[in-house]
Amino acid sequence: MAKTSAAKTNSGRFFEDYALGDVITHAVPRTVSGGERAMYHALYPARHALYSSDEFARRSGLPKSPLDDLAAFHIVFGKTVPDVSLNAVANLGYAEGRWLLPVYEGDTLRSTSEVIGVKQNSNGKSGVVYVRTRGLNQRDETVMEYVRWVMVRKGNLEAPAPETVLPDLAKVIPADQLVVPAGLDFSDYDFDLAGEPHRWGDYAVGETINHVDGVTIEEAEHMLATRLWQNTAKVHFDTTARPDGTRLIYGGHVISMARALSFNGLANAQMIVGLNGGAHANPCLSGTTIRAWSEVLDKADTDAPGVGAIRLRLVATKGGDPFALKGEDGKYLPDVLLDLDYWALMPK
Repeated sequence: MAKTSAAKTNSGRFFEDYALGDVITHAVPRTVSGGERAMYHALYPARHALYSSDEFARRSGLPKSPLDDLAAFHIVFGKTVPDVSLNAVANLGYAEGRWLLPVYEGDTLRSTSEVIGVKQNSNGKSGVVYVRTRGLNQRDETVMEYVRWVMVRKGNLEAPAPETVLPDLAKVIPADQLVVPAGLDFSDYDFDLAGEPHRWGDYAVGETINHVDGVTIEEAEHMLATRLWQNTAKVHFDTTARPDGTRLIYGGHVISMARALSFNGLANAQMIVGLNGGAHANPCLSGTTIRAWSEVLDKADTDAPGVGAIRLRLVATKGGDPFALKGEDGKYLPDVLLDLDYWALMPK
């Protein structure tokens, strides 16, 4: 009779397996090719010129077109899933995200995470884990970093609750801490090729923009995207992992879809350089039609020629009032899928 053993397999970490200060080195390094760039543009209606054209990127002072910032985020994020959120109930939020270096074809990315906070929930069945994740390239340079917090099930309900430690996280990344890629220069920016004439100075704080278009999420493309990013969270793959038998759409898929939709009205918000905060307000399932709107929250100068920074709230919805966000009780409305607060770079 064949012997079986579970000792060599990984069932994922549960809440009681995390301890403050733990540093996790995530498998598996990934060398980026032109395939990721092409696949990203196939999965999302992504049309920002800086990520579409080497010539446009060179005219903007970069050596060539980098990998889309969110594609780099997905690669770094996906590596963390087996160690951080394989047994997650929900991915709750983001903070202090900064893109520090562009990622180019040929770069090899890997990820590490440090546990910076833990809090058991009152039901004793789950808890919230806070991690700071860094994506590094083959030169051990940090290309991006962010904090996220995840609700994770307990494997042993009798495991004692850890001492609660909640990290002190900045609500907004100060504009002077944003990193503009070396050489970026929008002083010779081609607005015709970019697709819209609107400059940094054309946007006002408090302005809202309805991005008009919608995209219906399909099961096949979601599964392809989640596999591309090597995201192994059970709720995205296994229909037995959720009581209703559905597969939850990866939150990053919603982020990228909403960002792509925002091109219509924000075509010149070229590079994402900061992630101030974000919440996946309600679950997204296959068949949902995503729409998006944005609000201008702030603006700032940078030292780069012709480059301004703009802080945007990006909201993805299932429809309804395009500018409705929360009810009188302060909770997100049922149609709201995503509430993302980020900094982008735009020509002045």
